[in-house]
Amino acid sequence: MKKKYRKMPRNTDYSAYRHPRWWLTWLGISLMWCVSRLPLRFQWWLGKLAGLLAFRLARSRRHIAEVNIRLCFPELTAAQQSALVRSAFIANGIGLLELGIAWFRDPAKLTGITQVHGLEHFEHALAQGKGVLLLGGHYSTLDLGGSLVTEFIEADVMQRDHNNPLMNAVMTRARERRYGTVLGARDLRGLFRSLKKNRAVWYATDQDYGRKDIVFAPFFGIPAGTITATSRIAERSGCKVVPFSHFRREEGPGYDIYFHPALENFPSGDDLTDATLINQTIEREVRRAPDQYLWMHRRFKTRPDENDPGFYKRR
Repeated sequence: MKKKYRKMPRNTDYSAYRHPRWWLTWLGISLMWCVSRLPLRFQWWLGKLAGLLAFRLARSRRHIAEVNIRLCFPELTAAQQSALVRSAFIANGIGLLELGIAWFRDPAKLTGITQVHGLEHFEHALAQGKGVLLLGGHYSTLDLGGSLVTEFIEADVMQRDHNNPLMNAVMTRARERRYGTVLGARDLRGLFRSLKKNRAVWYATDQDYGRKDIVFAPFFGIPAGTITATSRIAERSGCKVVPFSHFRREEGPGYDIYFHPALENFPSGDDLTDATLINQTIEREVRRAPDQYLWMHRRFKTRPDENDPGFYKRR
């Protein structure tokens, strides 16, 4: 059962978490710190075990991933879809272990095994002087990829705070060491301040945020609730929207970071057109490494018809 925490303002002062109620969380954080000191390949091996364990035990999340992959890859056989679900759990298990590297180690030590593609696209967009929205996605390398990006560019980040206040404090402090500013998910004023200073801001739109301020644009051919805020931000600030992604290169081991040309004719003045372009862009990146996407999220939860029971109800 998911633990409930009393709503607390963001507090990154560790002295606020001395009470015994936080000791179990501290134990988990200490374990993450210890694992982060291990060789990278060994961490990946542990992450694979963690992913396989979750694949076996987290039946609700596995069901969500199965539904998503069945919807998004109808061309695959049932066996291929099942294999992709299993691989996705493994990739996200490795990503969970990589959190320790992102939070507790210097990502500069990994730049030697990191290749950046298309950095000139980002530099060209930033040279326009209106700021850059880095259009990211929820890949399994989420935190580590973000940390590695900051070794090559300067950027701020928007984040959804962790439900556990202590974990949120650790995450926020780690990101504050990597990024210029860590903005709350609803801090639009802070976002516009960053863009006005010609800063880059990491920004992701590829989750289901409910029915407010959305249009239903295709994602892998399925109508998906997609927020329209990206168009509003670009329209008001004049910023460029630059797609980027980051993936694990297992044969190395190593990592790849991709920057792409800024979205053209964006915003177009039509929310559905803009949302469709965004979803197509993220879909293209997901297809680079389908197993490294967060398929455990109910991306298609909100349906155009409010009476539609949806895809995730178990039979």
